[in-house]
Amino acid sequence: MKLLLTDSGIKNTSIRDALVDLLGKPIAESGALLVPTALHALKGGAVLAARAISGDLAPMAQLGWKSLGVLELTALPSVGEELWVPMVREADVLLVEGGDPMFLCHWMRESGLADLFPTLDNTVYVGLSAGSMVMTPRIGEDFVRWSPPGGGDTTLGVVDFAIFPHLDYPGMDSNTMAHAEKWAATMPIPAYAIDCETAIKVTDGRVEVVSEGQWKLFNG
Repeated sequence: MKLLLTDSGIKNTSIRDALVDLLGKPIAESGALLVPTALHALKGGAVLAARAISGDLAPMAQLGWKSLGVLELTALPSVGEELWVPMVREADVLLVEGGDPMFLCHWMRESGLADLFPTLDNTVYVGLSAGSMVMTPRIGEDFVRWSPPGGGDTTLGVVDFAIFPHLDYPGMDSNTMAHAEKWAATMPIPAYAIDCETAIKVTDGRVEVVSEGQWKLFNG
């Protein structure tokens, strides 16, 4: 998979250009699946999921896709793989919304979607906040709200770095650079603090920061 790990979606021209580069074709010629699952672990999650699908929540769903479907991970274990695996394989891009990263990680594993990732060579994965954090090896105890069976903060480990999102975001008083530095000190891996104008692009193991805002690499 090719990854575009964002803080707040496709917020600026640089991030949009990075997405088009990963797709290898225009957005208008690309089919997308939106994954809203992580939002359901938040207060008002059903409303937030509806807003994500409508494109009212963040620049993800309504970018002008050729087609757009909704992949709800909590439903997948109760239906046959033949009903959803072909759709995932045919999609050009997975748009994975934010919310609770540990809840999302749990359902990526339970649904079987995580098992498909190594086979999706040409798929572009776009994460937003929790959707980005879930691809890292760990999120850090500071970000654990919903606790998975067995506890811990271990996530999928598709990439080898951690992400501290929403740097200096209005209303999130604890999301300062100083707090990010303390968080990074608990992480035994490289760790990025990124703001809403920043994304991390990963192609064939190559990591590139795409930003019109603020970011910092710790432990690098």
